[in-house]
Amino acid sequence: MPSSTPRVAYFPDSFHEINGVAHTSREFEKFVQRRHLPFLCVRAGSRKPRLFTEGQLTTLELSRGPLSFGLEKDLSFDLGFFRHLPLIGRTLREFAPDLIHITGPSDFGMIGALLAHHYRLPLVASWHTNVHEYAAKRSQWFLHQLPDKTAPKAERQIEEISLYATTQFYSSARVLFAPNIELCQLLERATDRPCKLMPRGVDTEQFSPQYRDRAETDTDFVLGFVGRLSVEKNVALLVRIREQLLTAGLNNFRFLIVGHGVEEPWLREQLPNADFPGVLRGEALSRAYANMDLFVFPSHTDTFGNVVLEALASGVPAIVTPDGGPRYIVQDGQTGFIAKDEDFAQKILSVLGNPLLLLKMRAAARADALAASWDSVFEGVYDAYDLALTQPAAD
Repeated sequence: MPSSTPRVAYFPDSFHEINGVAHTSREFEKFVQRRHLPFLCVRAGSRKPRLFTEGQLTTLELSRGPLSFGLEKDLSFDLGFFRHLPLIGRTLREFAPDLIHITGPSDFGMIGALLAHHYRLPLVASWHTNVHEYAAKRSQWFLHQLPDKTAPKAERQIEEISLYATTQFYSSARVLFAPNIELCQLLERATDRPCKLMPRGVDTEQFSPQYRDRAETDTDFVLGFVGRLSVEKNVALLVRIREQLLTAGLNNFRFLIVGHGVEEPWLREQLPNADFPGVLRGEALSRAYANMDLFVFPSHTDTFGNVVLEALASGVPAIVTPDGGPRYIVQDGQTGFIAKDEDFAQKILSVLGNPLLLLKMRAAARADALAASWDSVFEGVYDAYDLALTQPAAD
């Protein structure tokens, strides 16, 4: 932690929703409250603007209005958000921050960046979402209309243009944060700004094997997934995995799929041996994780993968792809597997055929997660704030 603690104004993309940015933001708020640090959080929430203070924490909650359009089931972008500019500006002046921290090119992030420029405050920015990869995945409806030879090139161009636009936005910050080394290196090349690692922590009391309460008569092998049920999470692979396991002669398994999203109706139709409890919180989520035997996370676009770390803390080994942040969490062959899409089913079969290996992996997963703490994550963030306060402003 820096010797002189800065006053931070934080503009998260989301806070109350169910996603990685929101989860990290809630943990950040808990951290500053535990440490009694001066902190202003400007976020979406109330139907009417609401300003309240608790100790050193000041919160301004603002509504998104009728000009909002949905990005996800519970996340929107408000084209009319600048109507809140006078109130945010007044709150910012009264709080008198030393720097502004944004979490992406959202309505809140854009207004945070604008105010940082207006008041000549250092700006720092966290990269939480691979917007360029999401843009390419979300363009599949358009790409399917193109000739087969043209579609791959068009997809690459969409990804490249999205990456360029996003990194141009991030280049206005003095210091960047990203959840894995690969992204840090990419951002430093693209923006010419320093990037610091900002991984994620996990609450090992909330996520623990102690919540496992399956009946002794339940002998099914439970394959779990937690997250948004959308195309960029590659959830279609779950259906392929089921088909491959059935072809291999395996019948005593089922899926436990926690979350919501546009792909849910299709998944329900294709996975008759799956439980879909929806979005879970608190102890219900803890029990869901702990009652899994293996966590299957096929996403290629996640920058970190909070859910993977939560599964490991619950004593559940995870299978992840070689792309994105989750591969930095899983120790291949020890706390789970890093596998290509076509190899997921084979990895599952290898664990099913070796109960001793599964027991070793469960213990190793829990031990590995115990080393991850939110306090260490945010202490690193505050250390990097010192750099932002001395770093020259972006051109």
